[in-house]
Amino acid sequence: KGSVQGHSDEAPAAGAARLAATEQDLPTHPAFATMLRKQARMRREYMQKRAADAKEASTADRKRKLRTAVDEGRTVPTELRGEADALLAEMELNGAPGPSSSTPDLDSEYASAGVADPRILLTTSHDPSSRLVQFLKEMKLVFPNTSRMNRGGHTVKQIVETCRADGFTDLVVLQEHRGVPDGLVVSHMPHGPTAYFGLANVTMRHDIEGATNMSEAYPHLVIDNLTSKVGARVATILKHLFPVPKPDSKRVVSLVNRADLLSFRHHVYAKEKADVHLYEVGPRFDLRLYQIKLGTIDQEEVENEWVLRPYMNTASKRRAL
Repeated sequence: KGSVQGHSDEAPAAGAARLAATEQDLPTHPAFATMLRKQARMRREYMQKRAADAKEASTADRKRKLRTAVDEGRTVPTELRGEADALLAEMELNGAPGPSSSTPDLDSEYASAGVADPRILLTTSHDPSSRLVQFLKEMKLVFPNTSRMNRGGHTVKQIVETCRADGFTDLVVLQEHRGVPDGLVVSHMPHGPTAYFGLANVTMRHDIEGATNMSEAYPHLVIDNLTSKVGARVATILKHLFPVPKPDSKRVVSLVNRADLLSFRHHVYAKEKADVHLYEVGPRFDLRLYQIKLGTIDQEEVENEWVLRPYMNTASKRRAL
């Protein structure tokens, strides 16, 4: 069976024993049904709030377009002509929408981020190769406050239930194909979202010539060229895997977007008089986003927020991030 290692309150054997108990005892325990009903209720409430926020954002955007057309003396947009009178009457009653109402916080899954440091559970696909296990160990050092779990025979649903029960904020799953790491999944707890990335050009620490020692300080983040709506969403998902660093931290994690290929680089720097020297720590790899869904990784019947469509005629011209 698998075990949990890292920053945890229990010994690895205790974690494995609890997972085994979850698999065998909870389905027949009365408290299990109560827990499922609570999770379903919380999920419904969250989705209703998100739908209401999206509807409010859409209405505020239509009001803004109508107000701009009226103020500038231009023709009312075709899509608004059927509801222009109703929108004008509502605007006269409520006043013009302010800046905050036109852009509500749709990333409400991260509304409490910053109050406490994130806790991450890191695991792999079934039967990982030695190279994927080595990559898992290196990624555990990249993300602070991370617990590493040996996958064993545990299902995704069991792992997600463990994350929710133990207060983990994110689940990160590493995947491979024929011994080469090729996938990374980030699932935010307890309700999502879940982002799926393809991995390319993975270089381990021991393959980087002159790689320096790994610092355990919380890193500063450098996020470049994630300017679109999807890019901002990806930046939100990834940056909340890291806690807030101290100002004097000399560790830097860079996420640089070039043509929708997100390059991950990990450095430390040192100051010597007027000079600043940058040393690569590793690992290094490239990420390509191919899906964002609104639920957690174990939920199949959930809405897709964004999906890569590489076989459309305009795919080569479009940039998502």
